[in-house]
Amino acid sequence: MGHSTYSQHRNSLLAMTAGIALLAGFGTPAQAFPFDFQQRPAARPMAKNMVVAAREKPAAKEKEEDLATKAKGLLTVIISIDKQQLTLYSDGVPVAHSRVSTGTPGHPTPTGVFSIIQKDRWHRSNLYGNAPMFYMQRVTWSGVAMHQGIVPNYPASHGCIRLPEAFARQMWTTTKMGARVIIARSEVTPAAIAHAKLFTIKREEAEPKFEAKLEPDNTSPSQAAQSAYSAYTALTRSVIASDAGKAGDPALDAMAYATVTPRDTTSLRRGRLATNDAVPEVRPLKPGPIAVFVSRKEGKVFVRKGFEPVFSAPVTFDNPDQPLGTHVYTALALKDDNTTLRWNVVSMPGSGASPAKKAEKTEKGKRGEPVVATPAPTSNATAALDRINIPQDALDRISELMSPGASLIISDQGLGPETGKGTDFIVLTR
Repeated sequence: MGHSTYSQHRNSLLAMTAGIALLAGFGTPAQAFPFDFQQRPAARPMAKNMVVAAREKPAAKEKEEDLATKAKGLLTVIISIDKQQLTLYSDGVPVAHSRVSTGTPGHPTPTGVFSIIQKDRWHRSNLYGNAPMFYMQRVTWSGVAMHQGIVPNYPASHGCIRLPEAFARQMWTTTKMGARVIIARSEVTPAAIAHAKLFTIKREEAEPKFEAKLEPDNTSPSQAAQSAYSAYTALTRSVIASDAGKAGDPALDAMAYATVTPRDTTSLRRGRLATNDAVPEVRPLKPGPIAVFVSRKEGKVFVRKGFEPVFSAPVTFDNPDQPLGTHVYTALALKDDNTTLRWNVVSMPGSGASPAKKAEKTEKGKRGEPVVATPAPTSNATAALDRINIPQDALDRISELMSPGASLIISDQGLGPETGKGTDFIVLTR
């Protein structure tokens, strides 16, 4: 056998041996082979209850980060039922839009002024067969929320506001509890406003003016108890005044104190302390900006902070029979003087109506057709402020609690049943 023939047989034998070794699964190191061979590690068996997170699409992540960058200011969500559209505003500037699906005529979505009062990433309905409502942001405890769902470009829900999945996720990660939500029939937009009656920040220590209004009567406590109460309120009001020392400072914001406990509220509204009322204990107010609600129906101004009531006081109105409309004023930021604030306003569409008249009698004594009530025009946002008269002592106390993010709602509506524990003011316009 020649040398060349021997070499050919030898090379063939080596190739066959390597192939058999591979097929047999011999533990030959990868480095022994003349090519770049890397063995893949064996896959780990998946546990029964293990949930594998899907990778976010790069485009979706970029959009989410982009929205978070744009939405650095004070956020307001405005939903138009006619347009089936949601717009997210940051400091009054639109930063995102999304199509939505609101309630059907049989299950309409309420219109009015709301705020986000609960967030739940994996929420499921307790009314509709455990249906998934992921990225849920609740606006009423009676069952209205924004959440992920099917959005067919027309009203299709049972009253909630459905959002496409991608936008529902983005907005859920961007908004915070307490963010204002306005739902209107037609499209409304924020507008800048300046007015002498919009609240400012009062930094100096306030005099205890509210105590003078608590005039004792036959059911009042002893003079000693009354004096103790006055001393207490003077002390707590001075603590409240320090809350505005640095507007928007969460540490100072959390240190504000209320002057009454819930059980004292009725007595104070009557202008006296009941005999069995003890001197109230100091109660820290919840952190967060205040919300003020002026109701023409109730003739009062109400103040809430951190989803809890603080105090109320009577107000009067010029031309009290003329509707005010519903207007939402928001304090966006401090101006350079660190006292006055930059405001915007959203005015809800619609008009009030004059009281209905009774049917007039005809010559024969029979009742004719009833006289249809003529719609009375509502005031615009500036005229509504012109017409309200809040007592100076209430204004002083509101100013002591003012900070950027605070809001004022003026409305013909009253304090509705949706406003309660764990809510801001909820004003239903339909």
